[in-house]
Amino acid sequence: MTYPFLRRVAFSFVAGATLSLAAISPSLAAAKIQRLVSPGGIEAWFVQDATVPLIAMEYSFAGGSAQDPKDKSGVANLVGDLLDEGSGDLDSKTFHERLDRRAIELSFSATRDTFRGSLRMLRDNKDEAFDLLRSALTSPHFDTADVERIRSQVISGLRRETTNPTSLASRKFLEVAFGDHPYGRQTNGNLDSVPTVTVADLKDYVGRVIAKDGLKIAVVGDVDPATLGKLLDHTFGALPAKANLTPVPDVEAAKPPQRAFVTLDVPQTVITFGGPGVKRNDPNFMAAYVVNHILGGGGLSSRLYREVREKRGLAYSVFESLLWMERSAVFIGNTGTRADRAGDTIDAIEKEVRRIAEEGPTQKELDEAKSYLKGSQMLALDTSSKLAQALLQYQQDKLPIDYIERRNAIVDAVTLDDAKAAAKRLWGQGLLTVVVGRAPQAAAQPTAAPATKSN
Repeated sequence: MTYPFLRRVAFSFVAGATLSLAAISPSLAAAKIQRLVSPGGIEAWFVQDATVPLIAMEYSFAGGSAQDPKDKSGVANLVGDLLDEGSGDLDSKTFHERLDRRAIELSFSATRDTFRGSLRMLRDNKDEAFDLLRSALTSPHFDTADVERIRSQVISGLRRETTNPTSLASRKFLEVAFGDHPYGRQTNGNLDSVPTVTVADLKDYVGRVIAKDGLKIAVVGDVDPATLGKLLDHTFGALPAKANLTPVPDVEAAKPPQRAFVTLDVPQTVITFGGPGVKRNDPNFMAAYVVNHILGGGGLSSRLYREVREKRGLAYSVFESLLWMERSAVFIGNTGTRADRAGDTIDAIEKEVRRIAEEGPTQKELDEAKSYLKGSQMLALDTSSKLAQALLQYQQDKLPIDYIERRNAIVDAVTLDDAKAAAKRLWGQGLLTVVVGRAPQAAAQPTAAPATKSN
């Protein structure tokens, strides 16, 4: 899984020059993954490949937007937007000119649990690319003019979200699911919090979060281990040894069934639905992952798509996914329909959810889902950037370094009984449903209750 809240910057100049792993077997791909430790003790998962002269690095620090002060959500997001706006002896304009001149992609983003970064460059530009990253991490400017410019952009986006039904549904779902837990707040903040964030808040966040003990790194590309080790030490070696993170308690999403309605005068009604999920370290995670593919994650082949789109023509698309975080997990789905058909759409979704919870999938559905999930894994790792992102995610999920090699056997081991038990566990209690649109149908009246929390 990759969280849906991550920002990504286009990297057009390498569109035709990426590392292809599509023809590599899972065992060979896993065998090429090295655990590299630099002379200074910086650890990375590393795949050396000289197919093309490119290097992709993904890295993260533990913390994320869950470290935002309670009344100042959006701090981590602003830090991500501002780290490349001047550092060291370079102002914002000069910093970006250096990136553009060498065709270096450098970006930062925040998820709920991590502060992430991405660096991509041509092999011959690696020294300058890593040095610019070092400067951004260790001596960001946060000049007032840059902060206010980026703040105004974020606020403009937040204002647009007030008329975007999908954004409103997402915000409301998090509120219903997680209440006042940090996961209940949107990563990019809100119109009340973002204007109050100060330069001191940004510097405090960097000082507390950007540290070596929470650092995870994945590198794929044309560089030898010795050179990479020196680059990692140069880039990350001067960071503080220990982060100073605020403890984040475990939280269980609110128990269904619950329903909330947000009034918005738009032609199409948006429906977001979900409930408590399965954490990544749960021994039954893979069974849940496979059965979730059957219900709503399989695109045109999913049950929800067939019932809602093909049979009834209620919506153009409908999907549902598992999302897991460090302290909780949910499943969440989304669709859009005409206001006068919202009730019928909700009924169709709830009926199919009840059916799979009570009966589970068929053996044929299970076999087809397992076949797809095994075959699609390597296709999802067909570029250096995608492989680096996957290797970073595996580290964050505390999976073994040979997980790529093991994964298909884990998928194969899921039995029909496992899948049925996972379906009952996920969907047996019904749904948390949020409806955003014009005056609600009778089936869409709000009955939301506060989230429950457990430590």
